[in-house]
Amino acid sequence: MSIVLGSNQYGKSENRVFRVYRDTARHEIRDLNVSSALRGRFDDAHVTGDQSAVLPTDTQKNTIFAFAKQHGVGAIEDFALALADHFINQTPAAEGARVEVEEYHWDRIQVDGTGHDHSFVRGGSGTRNTVVNVDGSGSDRRAHVVSGISDLTIAKTTGSEFQGFLTDEYTTLPETDDRILATALVARWRYDGTDIAWDKSFDDIKATLLQRFAEIHSHALQESLYGMGATVLEQHPEVAEIRFSAPNKHHFLVDLSPFGTENPGEVFIAADRPYGLIETTVTRDDATDPGSAWHAVPGFC
Repeated sequence: MSIVLGSNQYGKSENRVFRVYRDTARHEIRDLNVSSALRGRFDDAHVTGDQSAVLPTDTQKNTIFAFAKQHGVGAIEDFALALADHFINQTPAAEGARVEVEEYHWDRIQVDGTGHDHSFVRGGSGTRNTVVNVDGSGSDRRAHVVSGISDLTIAKTTGSEFQGFLTDEYTTLPETDDRILATALVARWRYDGTDIAWDKSFDDIKATLLQRFAEIHSHALQESLYGMGATVLEQHPEVAEIRFSAPNKHHFLVDLSPFGTENPGEVFIAADRPYGLIETTVTRDDATDPGSAWHAVPGFC
């Protein structure tokens, strides 16, 4: 029997980059959480402790902050691609680089109906993110971009039902033709290529997801997710597939009859756990090979 090193990567996680643009009196801000990782021929670092091929994680951290100043922060996908290419070019032993970016949205504080020049309030309509995986460089370079949104908390107070499900001796859930449907959605979609107007694509996809969630009369959360994903693929040829992870945020009707009070679907317990977790992928039947696009993407999506 011999013992060998398995797959591995190393990097600097959760670098909190707060970039302020002060070119004019009206400031702009970008609030990012950036993680980097390199994979490749780093066997000696593990087996013998030889670090000669290792670009330190502290260097990766410094690079991320320096790039935010020197190159600025445009679309987070472009920022991540630039970092990934740089790390591969600086590290001969690296065969691949992974850069993940989360962006936190801030709105201007309104003063007398006008957005203040340098005061902001953090928004709460989900967190935009991207995961970029780049393999190789030069003519052998292969870049993969998975973008998405997390913690998109959405709900509809009718237009949802759940009935006709399988039952056994342990089933107590009553059927319903009218319920609250709520979730804290995670959606990630894989782009087919990198020549894309990232910001516009993200804005349009987010708007589509919200619109379809509202429009679809849902017999189950699964049906809503499939309908949302199918519409995204129909409207966005640049997207090869989309994945969802959706906790079912249950709202249980409170029995107020002991108090002589009727409750016709107006007062609920918003339960945080346990919860159903619905996860699904919607893809084109001719989707391109994902390669390393989903490498180290946490969880189902």
